[in-house]
Amino acid sequence: MAGKTGKVKRISSNGASELVYVALGGLGEIGMNCYAYGLGPSDKRQWLMVDLGITFPEGDFEPGVDVILPDLRFIQEQRDNLAGLVLTHAHEDHFGAVIELWPRIKCPVYATPFAAALLKAKLAEYGGQTKIPIREIPIDTHFKVGNFDLEFISVAHSIPEPQALAIRTEHGLVLHTGDWKLDDHPLLGKPTASARLQQIGAEGVMAMICDSTNALREGRSPSETDVGNSIMTIVKGAKRRVAMTIFSSNVSRIQAAANAAQATGRQLVVAGRAMHRMIEVAIETGHLPKGFKYHDQEHIAYLEPAQTLVLCTGSQGEPRAALARIADNQHPHVKLSTGDLIIFSSRAIPGNEKPVGRIQNKLVELGCELVTDGDALVHVTGHPRREELREMYGWIKPALAIPMHGEARHMAAHAKLARESGAGKTMIVRNGDVVRLGPGSSQVVDEVHTGRLFRDGRLLVDSEDAPVRERRKLAIAGIAVVTLTLDAKGQTAADPDLILDGIPYADTRGANMEDLALDAVEQTLRTIPAKRRGDIDMVADAVRRSVRAAIDQAWGKKPIVKVMVARV
Repeated sequence: MAGKTGKVKRISSNGASELVYVALGGLGEIGMNCYAYGLGPSDKRQWLMVDLGITFPEGDFEPGVDVILPDLRFIQEQRDNLAGLVLTHAHEDHFGAVIELWPRIKCPVYATPFAAALLKAKLAEYGGQTKIPIREIPIDTHFKVGNFDLEFISVAHSIPEPQALAIRTEHGLVLHTGDWKLDDHPLLGKPTASARLQQIGAEGVMAMICDSTNALREGRSPSETDVGNSIMTIVKGAKRRVAMTIFSSNVSRIQAAANAAQATGRQLVVAGRAMHRMIEVAIETGHLPKGFKYHDQEHIAYLEPAQTLVLCTGSQGEPRAALARIADNQHPHVKLSTGDLIIFSSRAIPGNEKPVGRIQNKLVELGCELVTDGDALVHVTGHPRREELREMYGWIKPALAIPMHGEARHMAAHAKLARESGAGKTMIVRNGDVVRLGPGSSQVVDEVHTGRLFRDGRLLVDSEDAPVRERRKLAIAGIAVVTLTLDAKGQTAADPDLILDGIPYADTRGANMEDLALDAVEQTLRTIPAKRRGDIDMVADAVRRSVRAAIDQAWGKKPIVKVMVARV
């Protein structure tokens, strides 16, 4: 979603204290979750941020972009009034932007022990140059951040220690669910605290800001324990080497792989730095046992194929991850061949279907057998389906329901379900809409700037900056570079030089495209009087337009054209 501001007429609160909610990311999209709550008069609010995540580029619209982060311009302007940032859990789409964007907000960061440990591990990989004040908060704990009275409430999800957040203020109680599902028998961690949530519902909830990811899917999400049992059965039936790729943050799935390896007499081998880091943090925080045993990828050469279960990073087709290098037969240690079994214990995030498909095709070409979530129960979502949402609304009975964490279609379906499930009122809002939650009637009262930042190599750039826009065009129509050398009288001192890149060599008649462009250059120069050729900018612009038009006429596409003029 592009940045926006100024479309909503500000509604004055007449200097009275109020509680407002605004999303800087996470509405109308999957990922980049970043939310803020403001408490106090409109001209003197204290702010609380909840989550600060990333999302990933989809398709070819962001060429060269590694990840996408929220534009924090609004909250940066409120930095003196920012009490803190609370992280609901340690998935990248909820905490992946903290290290890069924290210098812009410089507030305390509150996180559970697992999220805090993982954040510290990532900081160490960055060289420890950024010193973030991390406040470790136990799960299921009451704590205060500025004027906000907060409570962590355990929910089930696909990473250790996910927490819903109850926000108590003088104006009422808000439940920010974070990511959740109902799983009475998770393989690791605690189930969703249904009894505590029902107590909070009885307390009276003015607004629930709730996960929409699976609002289109009927039924209930299967349990992680069921997935673990299914993986065990598949591994028992395998004759040769087994490889399994997962989201590295899914510690339950790591434990399921270890259980399957132990039950079948195999050795667990881990390939991928992110997986090693996750295991170390999970052991440190008690989510995996101290004696958790596995081999580094370098040791796989000493193991027979039928004795190994390889856990790989790269479930989303990441080109530098372990699985991509294995599929390309470029991994320094892990090789797969005919008869080996690959379990994709994951589902492709929207936008990643093509790279995942390419890797799967390469693995099949190597002779491997694939098992995906379409073949067997090897993956379950960490988000609630419709029946779980109905149950949550039955517990909470919020006066206001605001869907979050979903595309427009997910949020619309969620809002309809919320109305049918007894929510007093529903609102579908966009990133940047400032919603007054209380006191009084809830409504959009203002709008603030939102936008996207691109991680482009080592740089963070605004999504609207020219380089990314030009790269999009380069991918479609190529580039022509013209070099002119003019003497003091404005005459050409050398023949024009031309470079075409990404442009066809000839048109439909076989005419050379370079000759057509050079003809356009020479014709343009002839039409410019010698006295006017002293205006280098004018000459360059005229040549640029003529070359662009000539190529467009021959090809039907308008390339980027750059003209450099030198004087001798």
